Amino acid sequence: MSIDIYTVIKRPIITEKTTKLREQSIYVFEVDRNAAKPLIKEAVEKIFNVDVVSVKTINIKGKLRRYGRYEGYRSDWKKAIVRLKSGQKIKQIDELQ
Repeated sequence: MSIDIYTVIKRPIITEKTTKLREQSIYVFEVDRNAAKPLIKEAVEKIFNVDVVSVKTINIKGKLRRYGRYEGYRSDWKKAIVRLKSGQKIKQIDELQ
């Protein structure tokens, strides 16, 4: 199964916590659920032109949500925590602030 590197990374996750992590050259992304760590590393390196030191992934289960009397589950998703080489930044994400 081949996945296009431009569909691996869905969006950056921007919260207070992830904004603080950027000072240490750590970025957090929502990624494709079928993407493996080497593929995530390759995608970040090619798309943003940076050097990736490590990738950690977390599978997040969808939460139960209620809308009035109806209830259902949010979709499961995968989060990737990417550490860049010391001193490197992803300019496109830093400009989103």
